[in-house]
Amino acid sequence: MCAMGLTIAVLGATGVYSRHLIPRLTAAGHRVLALARRPEAATVATACGAEVRQADIFNRDQLAAALEGCDIGVNLATSLPGPAGRGDFDANDQLRREGTPVWVAACRDAGVARIIQQSIAMVNSGAGDAWADEDTAPTIDDSPAGRAIAASLDMENAVRTSTADWAILRGGLFYGPGTGLDDDWFSRAAAGKLRLPGDGQRYVSLVHIQDMAMATLATIARWPSRQTLIVADDQPAKWLDVMGYVTASAGSPPAQPGGRLGFPSFRVRNARAREVLSWKPFYSSYHSGLAR
Repeated sequence: MCAMGLTIAVLGATGVYSRHLIPRLTAAGHRVLALARRPEAATVATACGAEVRQADIFNRDQLAAALEGCDIGVNLATSLPGPAGRGDFDANDQLRREGTPVWVAACRDAGVARIIQQSIAMVNSGAGDAWADEDTAPTIDDSPAGRAIAASLDMENAVRTSTADWAILRGGLFYGPGTGLDDDWFSRAAAGKLRLPGDGQRYVSLVHIQDMAMATLATIARWPSRQTLIVADDQPAKWLDVMGYVTASAGSPPAQPGGRLGFPSFRVRNARAREVLSWKPFYSSYHSGLAR
């Protein structure tokens, strides 16, 4: 296990993942360097006592300077589109494919010994409706999701081929406070506008954002050297069931088919993370995570 009181840099310090992780890091006694392109937006990090430093993932020298004195670098930088309309698939792919090698080089320049890289469990979507794990080969097509998977694999490869020790966390689809996802579902359900992705028969593997943060904390504590771990809840479900729960909870009519198919079907196991990290999701399924 790692000693307490490490200096940990978090890149992407204004994102929702960071906003849940940084308070837990500081509460655990770590010194946190919150790296952000716009430091003035890192309000949660500042409120938690983290040291905010300006850094852009495409600026190697700036990154290296911001990483000075760091034991572990955590890369959470993303630009995925969300319910609020922010983000862009192409920009996110560029960030992962072109920005990650810059991040890795800057960590090497600054003498950062260990790296944690956020990735996506959709990488293991190749099994369709069957159960999948970290060894399941992906199916990549030319859809935005397919291109995001390809960019994520390139990102992971940049980390794996670095000189640093590393851990890769492939998260399920984030929901929970600050993500906007479940708020959007309930809002559209209340307005009678919630739609099933396609016919609702595809599987989705969710992870509550608080469980993702706790798995990251466990990664730092136990350090699964050079391992790739899926972080998701215990009960992947079909969209039909998830949206059915939302509409029933909102007292609304069932969601109708015909919504946009944003993701491939992915039904992933979290067994490796549970074993290696001695972690388990507090929100074991959407039933508890979406309770209101």
